[in-house]
Amino acid sequence: MRDAFVAQGIPVVLGEYGLLGYDNGPGAVERGEMLKYFEALGHAARTNKVTTVLWDNGSFYDRGKLRWKDAGLYRQIKSSWTTRSATASSDSVFVPKSGPVKDRSLTLNLNGATFTALTQGTTKLVSGQDYTLSGSRLTLKAAALTRLVGDRSPGVNATLQAGFSRGVPWRIQVDTYDTPVQSDTTGTTASFRIPTQFRGDVLATMQATYADGGNAGPTSWTPYQQFNTAFAPDYAKKTIRVTPAFLNALKDNARVKLTFHFWSGATVTYHVTKSGSTVTGATS
Repeated sequence: MRDAFVAQGIPVVLGEYGLLGYDNGPGAVERGEMLKYFEALGHAARTNKVTTVLWDNGSFYDRGKLRWKDAGLYRQIKSSWTTRSATASSDSVFVPKSGPVKDRSLTLNLNGATFTALTQGTTKLVSGQDYTLSGSRLTLKAAALTRLVGDRSPGVNATLQAGFSRGVPWRIQVDTYDTPVQSDTTGTTASFRIPTQFRGDVLATMQATYADGGNAGPTSWTPYQQFNTAFAPDYAKKTIRVTPAFLNALKDNARVKLTFHFWSGATVTYHVTKSGSTVTGATS
């Protein structure tokens, strides 16, 4: 667009942009990765003098209440109109429920900014004691993490912000997790939910394969299935819904291995078998 139009004196309006998958609902795209995408795209558009129009089918903006559903996302997009923001390799630090707490490191993507402080609310964490910064490597010390997670209740125990010389701060959630646990169940192709104790972890994606290694489900070219289309977590009800669209695409009486990947790095294996309209789920 810059070379073909802007450089020739022709103004450009990019009338539709967004992030494929985000419109499929919360969780389809990891939030920190989403923020990095919009920051980078906004920077590229601004520096190449292209005006952007965000495409929204209701996922971003609440037209009834006239407000952004994710204020942090809006701040990230708005900031990119005038400057760059620093980001990091992740927006979450996962601490195991049991065992010793260890140092955790993130790589900062400074994008020309400089790191200024790490805070929890209005409290500044102490450099050298709570964290260290070596080049772009930010390390949260074990003693600070131990304090932040407290009794290690599952889920988000603390929220930190990395501040920089320009742009918006980068939010870092400190989560306690244990490997999720699933249970045997039965259902139908119209309604099938896997009982899942998430135990503070967050679902990233699901793979599906047959016993011979072939890919199962509607996306036969890959074992990875589409979030909120083939499967969807319900953290409040402690289940993972496997959709009719996925189940109806399975071969009858062929055992399918589902591998659930979580953002902590944990994986859980489950098995489903469809027989007509009946679906059986088993942990082994």
